[in-house]
Amino acid sequence: MSKPLVFEKPLGMRDILPESLAKQRHLEAALKHCIERWGYEEIATPSLEYYDTVGLASATLADRMFKLLDKQGHTVVLRPDMTTPIARVVSSLYKDVSLPIRLFYQANVFRAQEKEAGRNAEFFQTGVELIGDASVDADAEAIAIAIYCLQAANVSPIKIAIGHVDFLDGLLDEIITDPIIHEKFRRFLHDNDYVSYRHLADTVDIGDQDRKRLHAILNLRGGKAKIAEARELTINGKARKAVQTIESLWQALEAYGVTEHVLLDFNLISNLNYYTGVVFEGYAADLGSPLVTGGRYDKLLDQFGRPAPATGFAIKMDRLMQVTAFEQGVEKKTTVIGYAADNRERAVTMAQQLRKEGNVVITHLLVDGETLAPFEQRGNCETIYLVAQEGNS
Repeated sequence: MSKPLVFEKPLGMRDILPESLAKQRHLEAALKHCIERWGYEEIATPSLEYYDTVGLASATLADRMFKLLDKQGHTVVLRPDMTTPIARVVSSLYKDVSLPIRLFYQANVFRAQEKEAGRNAEFFQTGVELIGDASVDADAEAIAIAIYCLQAANVSPIKIAIGHVDFLDGLLDEIITDPIIHEKFRRFLHDNDYVSYRHLADTVDIGDQDRKRLHAILNLRGGKAKIAEARELTINGKARKAVQTIESLWQALEAYGVTEHVLLDFNLISNLNYYTGVVFEGYAADLGSPLVTGGRYDKLLDQFGRPAPATGFAIKMDRLMQVTAFEQGVEKKTTVIGYAADNRERAVTMAQQLRKEGNVVITHLLVDGETLAPFEQRGNCETIYLVAQEGNS
């Protein structure tokens, strides 16, 4: 017989204790306040969605979804992301609402993990979706909001790396004809495996000029000057148009005054296949993984019958918790009122009055000589004893 699971939790699941949850709620409130000032409205969607709708449309791989069967035999999934459910809502419940539509969410999502992965299977996100605007100004708005959100959470320093999915694919199309080799270059860049990338660039059967172009790709990370460098590597095709988009985006970000936080990265590759244009990631010091991921996804809503351009991002709350310097304010002391049974009414009345004044109050019935020592040991409690004799406290 297998050992009963007493304290264990399902793989990747965890408890969030009061101290951590209080910090998370404070951060969520700060982010919500920031986002709402840009005209975004909060939305909530079900934790369970049909696999044949949201599951198939999601960029999350099927083997990373939690799948269940409902009583009617339909396959349902715990939502693997929030962007796809919002696309479903905009195409159904909001089908008669004119575009653009600005929505944001604060929710948990679920992605199954392998046993050796050591990552969470349930995690929390705050994100925005701007649906129905194809302009670079919409991309700039999303990036600017992401920066202001991180500033609202007192994250410093902030860097947003920006790229475009068409640049690398377009440039590789100009140089590499073999799709297998093309994909190898993409994979090496995605994995930051520059040694393998350089080796492949040195050994692939192409001309010297094209070889130099492949090597030059690795240097396209920096400020505004990288736009001109990227343009020089391209022909008038998909990659050149991507450079033009990035140039226009930079101008829009200059208007917001946030370019000091922006890093152009023409090598940036997302592992989500629904991105169609500008992509970006947000970083903080001393954290190698991105706090923010986002970009343009102009084809997703096609799958729900309402074609519309869209852009947005998600802030990973677990990672934000690791780096934030967010101050929760002055910690409130807790007043504990211990009372004997025949003095209950006086104790409760006092507690209610203190709560109305904004205090945190715990009431506790004292039995058989019991004291309030357990509460005093917590360190943030101010105790008041009420004994049975009227008038003593």
